[in-house]
Amino acid sequence: MDTQSFSLYLYVLLIILPILLLVVLLKRKINVPPGSSGWPVVGETFRFVFSGPQKFFTGRQKKYSNDVFQTNLFGQQMAVFCGAQGNKFVFTKLTTPWWPLSVKKVLYFPEFTGSVIEISAVLFSFVHQLLKPEALKQYIPVMDAMAREHMQSEWHGNDVIKAHSLAKKYTFDLAIRLFINVVDVEHVNRIFKHFALVITGLFSVPINLPGTAFNKSVKGGKMVREELLKVISKRRKEMMDRKETSPSSPDFLSRLLELQDENGKFLSDKEICNNIIGLLLASYEATSTALTFMLKSLAELPHIYDQVYKELSEIAQSKKEGELLTWEDIQKMRYTWNVACESLRLTPTGIGGFREAVDDLSFGGFTIPKGWKALWTAFTTHKNPEYFHDPEKFDPSRFEGNGPVPYTFVPFGGGRRMCTGKEYARLEMLVFIYNIVTRYKFERANPDEKIIFLVTPTPKEGLPLRITPHAK
Repeated sequence: MDTQSFSLYLYVLLIILPILLLVVLLKRKINVPPGSSGWPVVGETFRFVFSGPQKFFTGRQKKYSNDVFQTNLFGQQMAVFCGAQGNKFVFTKLTTPWWPLSVKKVLYFPEFTGSVIEISAVLFSFVHQLLKPEALKQYIPVMDAMAREHMQSEWHGNDVIKAHSLAKKYTFDLAIRLFINVVDVEHVNRIFKHFALVITGLFSVPINLPGTAFNKSVKGGKMVREELLKVISKRRKEMMDRKETSPSSPDFLSRLLELQDENGKFLSDKEICNNIIGLLLASYEATSTALTFMLKSLAELPHIYDQVYKELSEIAQSKKEGELLTWEDIQKMRYTWNVACESLRLTPTGIGGFREAVDDLSFGGFTIPKGWKALWTAFTTHKNPEYFHDPEKFDPSRFEGNGPVPYTFVPFGGGRRMCTGKEYARLEMLVFIYNIVTRYKFERANPDEKIIFLVTPTPKEGLPLRITPHAK
């Protein structure tokens, strides 16, 4: 090829290649899910907060696609998967864990925020073993004893209580006791106060300016980590001084201190702290919200309350004076758990779950490019009449027999993405409700109280309940 021909060839190539590339990119753009990016920086986050997740998600389903649409939440472009097939797709396809920057900056040490917080196989297996039913049986008497103490100190002698704040206190106190075995009341209250700040801006636009929810949340996270590091350092020293390898009553922290990764290396204090914070968050915020709205349902629906009371009082009458609940007692609370599930269906406790595509994915006729964030959510199935007849009706019988169609009821995720803490949450909720219902009849003090959405659905006044002790 002579110089002139080569120059012409190169010229044509330089002209055609960009055009071909543009065509490919345009085609790729056309195939991504429809939707809106909203405003610069904030995206559609404010619209999401003000309208609430149910209205936001179902509204965009109708506007863009019933299968998958794109949006921008918490500073990140993402694809929202809808319906049972959308949930199944995210649970089973090639995706990896992902958290919004706002969450990582609040919860984790700065050196961990720039990377994917991935759980190793060893740690995943460890947590799974710790939270499986067989391992949790030993904690039921502790849960029951703490619930009784809580009833005596926080409910007894009051005419009106605020259920939301008390549910938070119980779930947090229990988590601190079981996971890191801190029993000093002043210390627990101090961590609780800092943790409350964490929740305020956990899912928010990550603008760290004084006075913003995110700024308060970042400060709260820093103080929680400092408190936990003190506990971890002290426990490590105690175990080394005693040359203790198998504590007589090992909690989550003690076992984490003994855990070695795939390379035989022990976890650092900061890595342990990250895992404890994640466990505290999962066991505290979601469960306390679930308890709050279960109590709301029982207060509003006397016929449901009566059936729960009948089931639980039969268990109570079978116990000796002062005898604590057992695993066998929990298994008898079938109707009560159906009520809990129906409450979770009507009021999911969180937005859903975040993932990231590890390769290009195809769903609903659209392409989700590698690196895109994916969100599954209960809000596109839990009140969908296609899956639940008369979806606004409170009907615990939906969960009898085989229960709902797979991937339609997803408060704990599904498939291999199922929340490992599901059984812990079930035991915690049933023990708490047992101790309330067998002691009190209750009704809402303000039936017109509004529900707002912060990180989770929240009664604006804390769900005040007027309580009446059962006659002995």
